[in-house]
Amino acid sequence: MIALLQRVTGANVKVAGKPVGVIGAGIVALIGVERGDTEVEALILAERVTSYRMFADKEGKMNLSVKDVRGQILAVQQFTLAADTNSGARPSFSTAATPAEAERLFNRFVEKLQEWTPRVATGKFGADMQLSLVNDGPVTFWLRASPKTQNRS
Repeated sequence: MIALLQRVTGANVKVAGKPVGVIGAGIVALIGVERGDTEVEALILAERVTSYRMFADKEGKMNLSVKDVRGQILAVQQFTLAADTNSGARPSFSTAATPAEAERLFNRFVEKLQEWTPRVATGKFGADMQLSLVNDGPVTFWLRASPKTQNRS
Protein backbone atom coordinates (compact mmCIF):
# COMPACT_ATOMS: atom_id res chain seq x y z
CA MET A 1 0.00 0.00 0.00
CA ILE A 2 1.10 3.50 -0.77
CA ALA A 3 0.33 6.75 1.04
CA LEU A 4 1.08 10.19 -0.32
CA LEU A 5 0.86 12.48 2.73
CA GLN A 6 0.45 16.23 2.62
CA ARG A 7 0.48 18.38 5.74
CA VAL A 8 -2.43 20.80 5.38
CA THR A 9 -4.06 23.75 7.12
CA GLY A 10 -7.38 22.48 5.75
CA ALA A 11 -8.85 20.27 3.04
CA ASN A 12 -12.09 19.00 1.58
CA VAL A 13 -13.23 16.46 -0.94
CA LYS A 14 -16.42 16.79 -2.96
CA VAL A 15 -18.51 14.39 -5.02
CA ALA A 16 -20.94 15.93 -7.53
CA GLY A 17 -20.21 19.33 -6.00
CA LYS A 18 -21.19 18.28 -2.47
CA PRO A 19 -18.66 17.96 0.38
CA VAL A 20 -18.22 14.38 1.60
CA GLY A 21 -15.11 14.94 3.73
CA VAL A 22 -13.77 18.11 5.37
CA ILE A 23 -10.88 18.62 7.80
CA GLY A 24 -8.99 21.45 9.43
CA ALA A 25 -5.28 21.25 10.19
CA GLY A 26 -3.75 17.81 9.74
CA ILE A 27 -2.94 15.42 6.91
CA VAL A 28 -4.41 14.54 3.55
CA ALA A 29 -3.53 10.90 2.87
CA LEU A 30 -3.95 9.73 -0.71
CA ILE A 31 -3.98 5.92 -0.59
CA GLY A 32 -3.13 3.44 -3.35
CA VAL A 33 -3.65 -0.30 -2.93
CA GLU A 34 -1.49 -2.68 -4.93
CA ARG A 35 -1.95 -6.32 -5.93
CA GLY A 36 -0.61 -8.52 -3.18
CA ASP A 37 -1.38 -6.05 -0.40
CA THR A 38 -3.07 -7.57 2.63
CA GLU A 39 -4.53 -6.43 5.92
CA VAL A 40 -0.98 -6.51 7.31
CA GLU A 41 0.07 -3.70 4.96
CA ALA A 42 -3.12 -1.73 5.75
CA LEU A 43 -2.38 -1.86 9.48
CA ILE A 44 1.32 -1.06 9.07
CA LEU A 45 0.56 1.89 6.80
CA ALA A 46 -2.11 3.25 9.18
CA GLU A 47 0.38 3.12 12.04
CA ARG A 48 3.04 4.86 9.95
CA VAL A 49 0.63 7.60 8.81
CA THR A 50 -0.53 8.39 12.34
CA SER A 51 2.96 8.31 13.85
CA TYR A 52 4.99 9.92 11.03
CA ARG A 53 6.66 13.04 12.41
CA MET A 54 5.79 15.84 10.01
CA PHE A 55 4.66 18.62 12.37
CA ALA A 56 6.96 21.14 14.03
CA ASP A 57 7.79 21.09 17.72
CA LYS A 58 8.54 24.23 19.77
CA GLU A 59 12.01 24.43 18.19
CA GLY A 60 10.58 24.26 14.66
CA LYS A 61 11.81 20.70 13.97
CA MET A 62 9.55 18.03 12.48
CA ASN A 63 9.32 15.93 15.64
CA LEU A 64 5.54 15.63 16.12
CA SER A 65 3.00 13.29 14.53
CA VAL A 66 -0.63 13.96 13.69
CA LYS A 67 -1.47 12.08 16.91
CA ASP A 68 0.83 14.36 18.91
CA VAL A 69 -0.79 17.54 17.57
CA ARG A 70 -4.30 16.03 17.66
CA GLY A 71 -4.64 16.83 13.98
CA GLN A 72 -7.21 15.54 11.53
CA ILE A 73 -6.83 13.17 8.60
CA LEU A 74 -8.61 13.19 5.25
CA ALA A 75 -8.07 9.77 3.65
CA VAL A 76 -8.84 9.50 -0.05
CA GLN A 77 -8.44 6.30 -2.05
CA GLN A 78 -6.46 7.00 -5.23
CA PHE A 79 -5.88 3.98 -7.43
CA THR A 80 -3.56 5.91 -9.75
CA LEU A 81 -0.86 5.77 -7.04
CA ALA A 82 -0.61 2.04 -7.75
CA ALA A 83 0.08 2.60 -11.46
CA ASP A 84 3.13 1.14 -13.15
CA THR A 85 4.85 4.13 -14.78
CA ASN A 86 8.16 2.47 -15.62
CA SER A 87 7.80 2.62 -19.38
CA GLY A 88 6.01 4.49 -22.10
CA ALA A 89 3.84 7.58 -21.85
CA ARG A 90 0.70 5.86 -20.56
CA PRO A 91 0.37 4.28 -17.10
CA SER A 92 -0.52 0.63 -16.65
CA PHE A 93 -2.83 -0.32 -13.81
CA SER A 94 -1.93 -4.02 -13.81
CA THR A 95 -0.20 -3.52 -10.45
CA ALA A 96 -3.31 -2.07 -8.77
CA ALA A 97 -5.52 -4.23 -6.58
CA THR A 98 -8.99 -5.16 -7.80
CA PRO A 99 -11.65 -2.60 -6.85
CA ALA A 100 -13.24 -4.97 -4.31
CA GLU A 101 -9.93 -5.76 -2.61
CA ALA A 102 -8.81 -2.11 -2.70
CA GLU A 103 -12.05 -1.00 -1.07
CA ARG A 104 -11.79 -3.67 1.64
CA LEU A 105 -8.18 -2.75 2.49
CA PHE A 106 -8.84 0.99 2.30
CA ASN A 107 -11.75 0.60 4.72
CA ARG A 108 -9.56 -1.43 7.10
CA PHE A 109 -6.88 1.28 6.88
CA VAL A 110 -9.48 3.95 7.78
CA GLU A 111 -10.84 1.86 10.69
CA LYS A 112 -7.35 1.68 12.14
CA LEU A 113 -6.78 5.44 11.67
CA GLN A 114 -10.00 6.09 13.58
CA GLU A 115 -8.68 4.12 16.55
CA TRP A 116 -5.64 6.43 16.84
CA THR A 117 -6.77 9.89 15.80
CA PRO A 118 -9.60 12.15 16.97
CA ARG A 119 -11.08 12.89 13.55
CA VAL A 120 -10.85 11.06 10.24
CA ALA A 121 -12.81 12.01 7.11
CA THR A 122 -12.85 10.20 3.78
CA GLY A 123 -13.81 10.61 0.19
CA LYS A 124 -16.25 8.25 -1.52
CA PHE A 125 -14.61 5.09 -2.83
CA GLY A 126 -14.76 4.80 -6.61
CA ALA A 127 -16.36 8.20 -7.14
CA ASP A 128 -15.12 11.05 -9.30
CA MET A 129 -13.88 13.37 -6.55
CA GLN A 130 -12.57 16.91 -6.42
CA LEU A 131 -9.98 17.45 -3.70
CA SER A 132 -9.06 20.92 -2.44
CA LEU A 133 -6.32 21.51 0.09
CA VAL A 134 -3.86 24.05 1.38
CA ASN A 135 -0.49 22.30 1.67
CA ASP A 136 1.28 23.65 4.74
CA GLY A 137 4.99 24.12 4.18
CA PRO A 138 4.70 22.65 1.58
CA VAL A 139 5.28 19.30 3.27
CA THR A 140 4.68 16.09 1.30
CA PHE A 141 5.91 12.54 1.98
CA TRP A 142 5.51 9.23 0.16
CA LEU A 143 5.20 6.14 2.38
CA ARG A 144 4.89 2.50 1.41
CA ALA A 145 4.06 -0.73 3.20
CA SER A 146 4.71 -3.52 0.73
CA PRO A 147 4.48 -7.29 1.04
CA LYS A 148 7.72 -7.34 -0.99
CA THR A 149 9.57 -5.49 1.75
CA GLN A 150 7.95 -6.89 4.89
CA ASN A 151 9.85 -9.46 6.92
CA ARG A 152 7.33 -12.24 7.45
CA SER A 153 9.38 -14.95 9.10
